[in-house]
Amino acid sequence: MNELFTSVEFWQYLSIPVIAALIGWSTNWLAIKMTFYPLEFVGKPPLLGWQGIIPSKARKMAAISVDATISKIGTVHEIFDQIDPKLLAAHILHSVEPRTEEYVDELMLREHPTFWENLPASARNMVYDRVRKSTPQLVNNLVGDVSGNIEGLLDIKGMVIDRLATDKALLNKIFLECGDAEFRFIVNSGLYFGFLFGLVQMTVWYFYQSWWVLPFFGLLVGWATNWIALNVIFRPLHEKKVGPLRLQGLFLKRQTEVAQSFCHIVTHEILTVGNIIHAILNGPNGDRARNMVKKHIKPLVDETAGLGKALTQVAFGPTGFATLKQQVGEKAIEISKTSFSNPVFEKDRAEAVESIMVERMIALSSVEFQDLLRPCFQEDEIKLILVGAFLGFAAGVAQLVFIFGY
Repeated sequence: MNELFTSVEFWQYLSIPVIAALIGWSTNWLAIKMTFYPLEFVGKPPLLGWQGIIPSKARKMAAISVDATISKIGTVHEIFDQIDPKLLAAHILHSVEPRTEEYVDELMLREHPTFWENLPASARNMVYDRVRKSTPQLVNNLVGDVSGNIEGLLDIKGMVIDRLATDKALLNKIFLECGDAEFRFIVNSGLYFGFLFGLVQMTVWYFYQSWWVLPFFGLLVGWATNWIALNVIFRPLHEKKVGPLRLQGLFLKRQTEVAQSFCHIVTHEILTVGNIIHAILNGPNGDRARNMVKKHIKPLVDETAGLGKALTQVAFGPTGFATLKQQVGEKAIEISKTSFSNPVFEKDRAEAVESIMVERMIALSSVEFQDLLRPCFQEDEIKLILVGAFLGFAAGVAQLVFIFGY
């Protein structure tokens, strides 16, 4: 026995669990990296190269994420109500009112510069005053109309999916931040589980030194460490008592923490007021929304485009007056798109939406909640396991050749 522990053999045997631990750690680390990176395909498609599993199926993964979460924790109407139409209208007025003269001048000088420049200052001031007086009611009516028809104007699911499918880095961020603790556990557990497998491997090798033992155990470590880690994360699904211990999947235990992280990203980076308004005006029902804006603008144009509609039509002609109304409508849409660049307002409304979403997400059942993270492991999981198994096998062969001289 003493001869064994003073010989080269001691270090050879000791290397078995150490290398198994490194195999477990490295294959699990690689599996996580291959899940998310690179964002775009590197190599020669379709077979020679790699793109992260999540980015490569960004639209599908985004749809799964939305179905598992947003569809269950907030309707379109609830989200818009949390933004608060009254505050929305007040913010638009606050943004527009100081620039009323600028907007009116810009439109009139672009369409009918000679008429506007020759109009007495007193007449122009009357126009400004009429616009100021009419705008609050106009904005309130418009926002009320949008709010009442929001479910037909805004496709939340499509909006979120389009954003995440386009911004793969943001899609990765959702999974990586929500599953940060679980991903670290997967990598580190490869070290622990690999070492334990290595002790078994060392024992088997001591009694049975066939050529296939080390490659086989390398393959087993590369496959099993990933499989075990995934099951520890998501199983058991419901809390179980075993003596004094309370067992439940690691991810499921963190439901409150994950809900806060997920909802913060979604509300502050995706479902922002600016993005929602943009989706309303440019989404599948954008034409309907833009026509709604123009419909509410029309009375303002009829009343204030000149010193009375009749005089204006005389000055501009029927065609010119129609063009002016069209231009005012387009300008109103442009203002709607650019009125929400105030970070303080956006943050305040994001926090309001976040509060209701967090509450709803915490209330999800374990079966529903696991669907937030589980799909990113399930999608092409077999590829990751096979890569880990192959690398483990290759490490076992290298161990057999370079350490034991077979």
